[in-house]
Amino acid sequence: MPSGDPVLRVRDVRKSYRGGPVLRGVNLDLSPGRVVGIVGENGAGKTTLLRVLAGDLRPDGGSVRHGGRIGHCPQETVLHDAFTVEQHLRFFQVAYGMDSPRRAEELMEALRFSGSRRARPATLSGGTRQKLNLVLALMHDPDVLLLDEPYQGFDWETYVRFWDLAEELRARGRSVLVVSHLAYDAGRLDTLHRLEGGVLREQEREQERVNAVGGAGAP
Repeated sequence: MPSGDPVLRVRDVRKSYRGGPVLRGVNLDLSPGRVVGIVGENGAGKTTLLRVLAGDLRPDGGSVRHGGRIGHCPQETVLHDAFTVEQHLRFFQVAYGMDSPRRAEELMEALRFSGSRRARPATLSGGTRQKLNLVLALMHDPDVLLLDEPYQGFDWETYVRFWDLAEELRARGRSVLVVSHLAYDAGRLDTLHRLEGGVLREQEREQERVNAVGGAGAP
């Protein structure tokens, strides 16, 4: 796609299971250098939507068009307890066709767990496992990063570092799509959508609402 066009374009995506329709016609454009959130109740179909966007799940109808490399950080870690952290990095380096693991090493330093290279996932805390999950999704420098509840188990310092990383990606023209059941990060997002009734509805971000209320009373 030409520069400036959406790096992710979703049109009328539908998906049903035996229990009935989950996605009823999702539409979304994600432009370069944007951090966008999707919130919704548990069971609203957020994980299903993200798996469709990542190409892990085929939709029943509609289309998903990617304009670059995709990175997917699922809610459940994609780790194997038989491999060390370093072996995971090497495996994904080969899978991505990368010449060097330098980017992975930079990310591990940024997230402060480079000392865990020889550890196996079963010995790591839930937060550190999630850090590794994030590094594996980011190490090939994707144009679009898809995140499903990305900061579960993070302590406050790691949570702050995560958003610093998201800002770095945005500044470099990369796009981030964060799926969560909570909207407390709305002030950090360019756009917030709610998945409700199988469709996306753009939401007013809480920070913008607060600013608008404060501005209304200012001299």
